[in-house]
Amino acid sequence: MNGEFMIIDDIPVEINGEKNILELVRKAGIDLPTFCYYSELSVYGACRMCMVENKWGDMEASCSTPPRAGMEIHTNTPRLRKYRKMNLELLLSNHCRDCTTCEKNGHCKLQDLSQRFGIKQVRFNNTSEERQIDNSSACIVRDKSKCILCGDCVRVCEEVQNIGAIDFVKRGSKMTVTTAFDEPIADSNCVGCGQCAAVCPTGAIVVKNDTARLWEDISDKDTKVVVQIAPAVRVGISQELGQKDGENVMGKIVSALRKMGFDEVFDTSTGADLTVLEETTEFLSRLEKNEKLPLFTSCCPAWVNYVENTYPSLMKNVSTCRSPMQMFSSVLKEHYKNSNKRVVSVAIMPCTAKKSEAKRDEFTEDGVSSVDYVITTQELIQMIKESGIVFSEVEPEAVDMPFGVSSGAGVIFGVTGGVTEAVIRRVLDDKSTSTLRALAFNGVRGMAGVKETSITVDNRVINIAVVSGLKNADELIKRIQSGAAHYDFIEVMACPGGCICGAGQPFAKAEGKLKRGAGLYEADRMSSIKRSEENPVMMSLYQGILKGKVHKLLHVDYKGKE
Repeated sequence: MNGEFMIIDDIPVEINGEKNILELVRKAGIDLPTFCYYSELSVYGACRMCMVENKWGDMEASCSTPPRAGMEIHTNTPRLRKYRKMNLELLLSNHCRDCTTCEKNGHCKLQDLSQRFGIKQVRFNNTSEERQIDNSSACIVRDKSKCILCGDCVRVCEEVQNIGAIDFVKRGSKMTVTTAFDEPIADSNCVGCGQCAAVCPTGAIVVKNDTARLWEDISDKDTKVVVQIAPAVRVGISQELGQKDGENVMGKIVSALRKMGFDEVFDTSTGADLTVLEETTEFLSRLEKNEKLPLFTSCCPAWVNYVENTYPSLMKNVSTCRSPMQMFSSVLKEHYKNSNKRVVSVAIMPCTAKKSEAKRDEFTEDGVSSVDYVITTQELIQMIKESGIVFSEVEPEAVDMPFGVSSGAGVIFGVTGGVTEAVIRRVLDDKSTSTLRALAFNGVRGMAGVKETSITVDNRVINIAVVSGLKNADELIKRIQSGAAHYDFIEVMACPGGCICGAGQPFAKAEGKLKRGAGLYEADRMSSIKRSEENPVMMSLYQGILKGKVHKLLHVDYKGKE
């Protein structure tokens, strides 16, 4: 064997740039258990579940130990099995055990590992604190009694999102994770992105569930329930319901929703097409006047919250366009305003922050929100299972008219770089197929946290940045403010990878993110309409519902937080 290698369970495994033993062990096809390890976050080494035993009998944490040539380790000795079981028992002895009623039931890593290691009883008294539910946020729910102090939420909030809304407090057995001064999460600087809930291995932080009230409205014969489905949902729901990971199952979702009792089903991609047209017009106007540049996109509510909290002076640079969800919901409410039934507008989103966006005063008129319910992909999965619908056997169906047409540009809004590519398709004079294909290679696609490109419009070079993850956005802003960088247009998504990795989606690792992005780009390729301005629904909207009401229905004046 050429190169350096380690001996893992008596099998030589080549070292090829792995940063720790854990990566090498997994490369060898061995699934070492972990609670606190994510390759995207710093190494914390708190849970000690990934311990390995070397040839001298010493135990080392594989997540924090770099591989060394010639090193010999074992991953499954009697001593390690006993150690891991003890660890699990100790965690369970300080953990709420109401598993059957937990939101995380069936998806809890503590539950999974307890079953894997055959934990049938816990020898220690249960010392978990009395349940303290923080239900203050519109986006997430916190339950301290289910926290195992893995630190995943703390690190993702600080290292990926640059928020630091939660942290460890106190020491020893009294240590806990909470906000500053133990205030409700809604009173902190939390932006509602929900990435803490996405990485939480237990049910200590979960997405807020609003399905119970929605079922009541669906069952009400005097209520018309209309629903829109965000682009990212169609590729995020697949694997949980027995389909291929990242597969586009939009048609099946539409069919399932009708079976559940929804009256009208639409695609938020139509709203995305409106956003492209309005945002492009706004951008070109600012470019011509050379004012309020760079223009930041406004599709992501967690990003808008972040600017309000951290850089209020930059709110003037954030687009006045409503998000696709809000644009489309305004159109739908206007369309059904003369209905003889009470109309309830539902949005199925990959995003937890959309729940708080729907409650903002700016999107409420006479005490009525334009979106009555925001349901995440996770909640939709629960509703489908609760209905007894066998998703794999559902025949695909099309969305309803008169808003049943959308473009490929609207669909790719769900992946980082998609908004930018849709805008570029709109502003470029060259509309040829070759130019369209070339856009796939101009630097806006891919899962990188920061991407840059430039285009030429009317002999002017336009510099563009695409950012996902709020810490990346913060670093970019600091570069702009220092004069080290200059951009005209900046797309920002709070969740790394964009909406396909929103906290309302089933959790995805790197491979899953790529498959979801590929699923949206495939849907774009199969769409006969590639650009938003080519969508015939847009013409009918501007000549009909939107006539004289474009600013009222499609734009917003954010009050901000000075």
